[in-house]
Amino acid sequence: MSSVRFEAASRRFDGQQKMAVNALDLHIEDGEFLVLVGPSGCGKTTSLRMLAGLEDVDGGRILVGDKDVTHLPPKSRDIAMVFQNYALYPHMTVAENMAFALKIARHDKSDIAARVAEAAKMLDITELLDRKPKALSGGQRQRVAMGRAIVRSPQVFLMDEPLSNLDAKLRVQTRSQISQLQRRLGTTTIYVTHDQVEAMTMGDRVAVLKEGFLQQCATPRELYDNPANMFVAGFMGSPGMNLIEVPIVDGGVDLCGILVPVPRDTLHVASSKTVLLGVRPEDFVVSTSGIACDVELVEELGADAYIYGRAAMGDREQTIVARTDWRHPPSKGARLQLAPANADCIHIFDTESGMRISKSTAPKRNTELTPTRNSPSQPQSV
Repeated sequence: MSSVRFEAASRRFDGQQKMAVNALDLHIEDGEFLVLVGPSGCGKTTSLRMLAGLEDVDGGRILVGDKDVTHLPPKSRDIAMVFQNYALYPHMTVAENMAFALKIARHDKSDIAARVAEAAKMLDITELLDRKPKALSGGQRQRVAMGRAIVRSPQVFLMDEPLSNLDAKLRVQTRSQISQLQRRLGTTTIYVTHDQVEAMTMGDRVAVLKEGFLQQCATPRELYDNPANMFVAGFMGSPGMNLIEVPIVDGGVDLCGILVPVPRDTLHVASSKTVLLGVRPEDFVVSTSGIACDVELVEELGADAYIYGRAAMGDREQTIVARTDWRHPPSKGARLQLAPANADCIHIFDTESGMRISKSTAPKRNTELTPTRNSPSQPQSV
């Protein structure tokens, strides 16, 4: 096992002006499970392939442990990769697929058989060893691809969206199995996904990428509670954070008639007379003052219910998402007034740069808000 370091690692594809990966600086600790997440085209798979040796590195370098692998061929890096499409040989049995890399490396037959049997037992696929890939389900093929990587006992596991071809129920089950397996093996693992829920539930840390740039790398809780910028705030979490442009007033900011207190030194660094106020859907409550919102969609998810509404914000309209009581959700077409539960659940971002400028930590849920107009009542939860 080894740590992995990207040191200003960059990649530009031929004929492209933009960098696919732009000066990526990232340190993955020995035995850590790190998730690379971001929208399509953000550079996460390219970063993984650069580490695997499947893409050239045009600038910077990549180290595995203390070894510079930047320009080494893939076979010399001691890295195993699980691909999105599993990449199994259709003419080989499960056992032959799992043993192939060891056979090429000229391992002893008894050693190969022992490693395959151990990995198959670990993944609960012993009864599948004599089958060919066409006779397997998607989840079984995924476990075979995992087994092929495990038998090599590599320094680093790389996984490129290995669950994307599975149905929703199997994805939840398999991601739990992968997390448990990684902790059991203790192998450094870098996992690529575009699914933020997958990233939040699996990673020791999560690295968020956008257009080739690293936006933030932190624990799932830190990303959720203290996003570095509005992109991370909107991307992490499902649904994402509501981001509303509000004017700066004496004592804080004005959210549709509610004074949200913000420290003066925080607002002093704002680049304009407005800021972006961020509120998570679960931090909105129904009030008699605040954002007037017309409910357009009610999304009932069993233990949760989310409303998607349209609100007039000055001369523009904005979609607002709020979590509500799943036992008695409002009906489509209803008009509600929504307000943040209190000042501690508020996030403030600079309007021009998008960077976080508030200095609050994780929400404490203890600071009440006050109306700025004739709205004497306080927010009330549903």
